[in-house]
Amino acid sequence: MAHCVVSLSGGMDSSTLLLRAIEKYDSVTAISFDYGQKHRVELERAQQLVDYINKNCPADENCFNGCTVNYRQIKLDGLVDLLDSALVEGGDDVPEGHYEQENMKETVVPNRNKMFASITQAVALSVANKTGEPCDIALGIHAGDHAVYPDCRQEFRDADDAAFRMGNWDADRVGYFTPYLDTDKFGILQDGEKLCEVLGIDFDEVYKRTNTSYKPYPSGNSDYKSASSVERIEAFISLGRPDPVQYEDETGEVGYEVARKHVENVLSAYL
Repeated sequence: MAHCVVSLSGGMDSSTLLLRAIEKYDSVTAISFDYGQKHRVELERAQQLVDYINKNCPADENCFNGCTVNYRQIKLDGLVDLLDSALVEGGDDVPEGHYEQENMKETVVPNRNKMFASITQAVALSVANKTGEPCDIALGIHAGDHAVYPDCRQEFRDADDAAFRMGNWDADRVGYFTPYLDTDKFGILQDGEKLCEVLGIDFDEVYKRTNTSYKPYPSGNSDYKSASSVERIEAFISLGRPDPVQYEDETGEVGYEVARKHVENVLSAYL
C-alpha cells in the first residue's frame, strides 16, 4: 500500500493537497495544528472537509481508492503567548493589503513550518515502521509563498529533511510529496477543480469548507482585505468562478462580487 501524511491547515492549498493525496495514495492521515492562531476557524473547516470526504467516500475500490481520511488535530496552543506574530491571539493586528508589501512579514510565525514538519515527520516514520511500507509527507507549500515565508522555500525543505534523516533510524522510509512547489494559488485551484471532477465530489462543497482569511469575523465568515484573502480571491478571479465562502466586512455579510471588486482594485496597484 501507498501511505501519506498530509499537513492540513484547513486552507485552500492544503485542502486541495488532501484531494490530491486521496487520489494518489491508498492510505491518508491528515494532521492540523492549533497553535493559538486568530483564524482558528480553519480547524473547524478542516474537520468539516474531512467529514464531507469521509461521508461521500464509500469503502469500495471505485471511490477515492477506497480511502477514508484518518484525521487528528494537535494542540500547540500553549505557545500562544510565547510566539511573536500578528497571526496569534494577543499579537498585533493582521495587516491588510497585498503580499508585496513589506509589512506582510508581520504574518510570519517563527519556525512554524519547522514545528509542523517535525510532528508530521514523526507520524510518517511511525506509519512506515508499523506497516513496514514507505510513507510520504504531503506539504502544500507553493511558489507564491516563497517571498514572505522563507520556511516555504525548497532550500529550507532540503535542510529540514537532512536533519530529519540524520536524527532518525530508517528515515529513508519517508518521502515527500510537494506537488505545488512550482505553481501558485491559481494553479492549485485549477488542480482542485480537476480533482473534484475525478473524485466525483462537488467543487463548491469542498471549497466552502476551507478558510484562507487571516482576519475572519466572529461569525466564521472570511474578510476580503487581508493579504491571504486577496490572494485567494485573485485565484478565483483567474479561474473564472465565484468563491463559495461567505465574505463579510464592517457592514455585515457581503456577496462575492463586493470582495472581487475590492481585490481587483488592490491588484491594479501592483500590475
